[in-house]
Amino acid sequence: MIEALRDIGYSLESAVADIIDNALTASATAIELRFGWLGGEPWIAIVNNGVGLTSKELREAMRLGARDPREVRDREDLGRFSLGMKTASFSQCRQLTVVSEKNGARSGACWDLDIVRQRDDWGLLPVTGAEMAALPGIEGLSGQGTGILWRKIDRLDLDGDNDRSRRILNARMDSVRRHLSLVFHRFLEGDPRRPRVAMAINGNPVEAFDPFNARNTATSHMLDEKVTIGDETVSIQPYILPHHSKVSPQEYERLAGEEGYLRNQGFYVYRNRRLINWGTWFRLAKQEELTKLARVKVDIPNTLDQLWTIDVRKSRANPPHAIRERMRQVVDRIRQSAKRPYTHRGTLVMERQKTVKQVWVRRVFNERNAYEIDLSHPLVEDLRMDLEADTRSRLDAVLKLVGSSFPAALFFSDMGTDPKKTEPVAPDDEFLIVLARMMRDACTAENETDFRARLLLVEPFASLPERMDRIIAQLEEDT
Repeated sequence: MIEALRDIGYSLESAVADIIDNALTASATAIELRFGWLGGEPWIAIVNNGVGLTSKELREAMRLGARDPREVRDREDLGRFSLGMKTASFSQCRQLTVVSEKNGARSGACWDLDIVRQRDDWGLLPVTGAEMAALPGIEGLSGQGTGILWRKIDRLDLDGDNDRSRRILNARMDSVRRHLSLVFHRFLEGDPRRPRVAMAINGNPVEAFDPFNARNTATSHMLDEKVTIGDETVSIQPYILPHHSKVSPQEYERLAGEEGYLRNQGFYVYRNRRLINWGTWFRLAKQEELTKLARVKVDIPNTLDQLWTIDVRKSRANPPHAIRERMRQVVDRIRQSAKRPYTHRGTLVMERQKTVKQVWVRRVFNERNAYEIDLSHPLVEDLRMDLEADTRSRLDAVLKLVGSSFPAALFFSDMGTDPKKTEPVAPDDEFLIVLARMMRDACTAENETDFRARLLLVEPFASLPERMDRIIAQLEEDT
């Protein structure tokens, strides 16, 4: 049984988060994760300043399934099955040692799976005072709190204390940092009703990562929904993240996360402020490019665990039927708002195109879109008129080839991956002067004011009005 429990499906990140759940339930306000090597073997310790456990309470906490998950729990309790500490630890290591201090008394206990297997007996090992003093990573435990130590770590592809193993462990702990900064961001940020929780890894603070960017003035906060199930309330708060043009490249990339905006859109389900599921629409909608900025915070209490089918790892949740239809309505409403940063910008472009002559035009044929070079653009038209009929025909064929070969799929992929990198690079002055000279030679404007106005009606000059004085001055010098 104990070997089978090791493969419930924890990752290192979710296992550490499950241990931290217990610390938060114990009212901890400071949690330190430490890791290192001792005798050529890695160890990981998680120490908190919570209320701690007596010797009797510790023994009970080490027992698997000590509480019925159907029991009524404290509303701030992040546990459910009384399995988390044990199964999370066993998923990563074969030796779990817990040391706790309460009311000035320190006690310790250890599960060693090799000894359990050897004896074929559920023998919980006591930890003496001298043994506790020699444990790595536990030295920060003082006065009150609990320290959890993992040794005989066998699930991280480590092979002794060498450069490769150290790099692997460091990289995995960096991944743990990112996971904790998201999953517990509301604890790390704090709120007026609860103290802020401090977390650190080997002395380096874990900073909160708010997936909604709620403090940014460009983030859209939509009206929240309250759904009642029995005597409990589920809160649904939609957000629309800022368009990439309204934030810095660094902030836009940070908000995208490792998997990008497309994968991170959807519902973010919090159980007692702890994030347990994110980046999904629960099959109520498709993940689309135009809705990639939509993220919806869903707050549920632990009293609805059974309805939401919360699993042992607290990394999965499914909305009950009683709330799915309401969530679907919310999705329909926010999807329209989520598209607005893109469609609104598109509308502005269309309005602008009515007065500004573009190089590219969009044609619609049988409900299909095509992009072409606009032959009526002044520079293109002037060039065409200077050519003999045969040469003009050849030029038109080449321009049609350029238009029909527009890499729409590649452009869409680049925009979806990183729109900041897809924005056109502004042309230099030398190039603009060449184009302006061509415009002047083809222009019938009577004076400089008319010529300037004519330039501002044509791309690329229309997008660069602040550079027109320099361009016109240079043309006058050439004259």
